[in-house]
Amino acid sequence: MGVWSRFMSKKIVSGTMIGVVGGVTGYWFVSKTVERQTVENSFTTNYEPSACARWDWNWDHRDPKSLVKPLKKVDDPESQNDYNKAVEMKKGRAIRHLILVRHGQYNMDGLTDSQRTLTELGRRQAALSGERLKHLALPYDEIVRSTMTRAQETAEIIGKSLSHLKLVDCPLLEEGSPIPPEPPVGHWRPEASFFQDGARIESAFRKYFYRADPSQKSDSYTIIVCHANVIRYFVCRALQYPAEGWLRISLGHASLSWVSIYPDGRVSLRVLGDCGHMPKECLTR
Repeated sequence: MGVWSRFMSKKIVSGTMIGVVGGVTGYWFVSKTVERQTVENSFTTNYEPSACARWDWNWDHRDPKSLVKPLKKVDDPESQNDYNKAVEMKKGRAIRHLILVRHGQYNMDGLTDSQRTLTELGRRQAALSGERLKHLALPYDEIVRSTMTRAQETAEIIGKSLSHLKLVDCPLLEEGSPIPPEPPVGHWRPEASFFQDGARIESAFRKYFYRADPSQKSDSYTIIVCHANVIRYFVCRALQYPAEGWLRISLGHASLSWVSIYPDGRVSLRVLGDCGHMPKECLTR
């Protein structure tokens, strides 16, 4: 075989080997690229929520299954049918809407509650929120208010725009310190205030936050006029967020927050601290 023939033979073999190696390398690269681009639906397949993120369906102790006697004869079709009927009878159909209103700006120099009356600006803020609620034209059932002066006055002014509604006083809604905040505040507060106020504010939450009773045929809309700390705690509790985070929320004077509680126990925060109905000069915190 000539020199040229031997050279060409080696070249062909080398080219073939390079082609094979290149093909294998290319296939490996492509297959790895496809593998890297594979995306799983994390929220529907392999996602596991953390313990604190799990929703407690019986948070208000009104889940239908918790209101009927447990099923004893699991394999008995008749018993199962009776149990299902009993559970169905306990299910609500209506939505409970709670519209939380913070009081207007007030005289912070007052030494007693009776001296902490609304300022002129605070009265205007309350009037603007009253008009906003009126324009929403929702079928409100009543206005519940804290017994502290600034909340009483705010509710009274709002009531002028909704004159058909009854004003109901509730001392549980008074301002206080619901629970030690996290992160902690810079100034000192005695533990006794949290110990006393926390139980009362929690009682207010349990009094007003729950799913509708089966006897309630239509959606309800209740206006609750109270205080920033109380509203912030209510929102955290309703959404099942750590209640210690209440101080991370900021609310303007006479702002509106809207919480909806559905028949199955779900809770939705529709609005938080809405002041969009106020001009810039009326925005205070």
